[in-house]
Amino acid sequence: MAEYFDRIAGRYDEWYRTKTGSYVDRTEKWLVFSMLRSRSGRALDLGCGTGNYTLELKKRGFDVIGLDASEGMLEVARSKGLECIKGDAYSLPFPDRSFDLVLSVTMFEFIHEPEKVLAEISRVLKPGGEVLIATMNGRSAWFFFKRLKSLFVETAYRYARFYTPKELEKLLENAGFTDIESAGVIYFPSFWPFHGLAESIDRRFYRRCRNMAAFIAVRGVKP
Repeated sequence: MAEYFDRIAGRYDEWYRTKTGSYVDRTEKWLVFSMLRSRSGRALDLGCGTGNYTLELKKRGFDVIGLDASEGMLEVARSKGLECIKGDAYSLPFPDRSFDLVLSVTMFEFIHEPEKVLAEISRVLKPGGEVLIATMNGRSAWFFFKRLKSLFVETAYRYARFYTPKELEKLLENAGFTDIESAGVIYFPSFWPFHGLAESIDRRFYRRCRNMAAFIAVRGVKP
């Protein structure tokens, strides 16, 4: 899996500069940071990729480090002036109770044992620390077409395991987290041209219609 991301690292950020990519990035970040209660502290961006959220956390005043398994992705992240290291989500190279926040955006789709990763997240979080995990929802209209495309063209979706909000909530609950909540955005397929309308719907229905959203997030607190 890391080899695939190594291959696409050079062009990974390009999509975020397209009109659709800009809308998706803006809307997903709105959801993530509207759900987070943490406003400062030591943060881990787990599965940081090219540092999209690492950079955003840094801009918002967090003392942040990124971790990823793909050296190609990390090279791009480091070129942005970010502190990012290569590592394994199953065995995080940090002491117990190191972080106030662990954020993981679109990484859990690509791991085989999420329970082990959540145990590691819990270990490195301080008591009262916050975790937010965001993934793609394979039941949405957006990813129906993306997964169909992946049958003919190699994309990341070919390798992904998709979750529902309830499944993410259950994972956090079983890992011992409390104050669990979920939400979602992006309701129309990627070729939908009316981004202003889509964004207004995202901000209105992100709680009530999360099961149909393409991008879903769950938040919890370590007791």
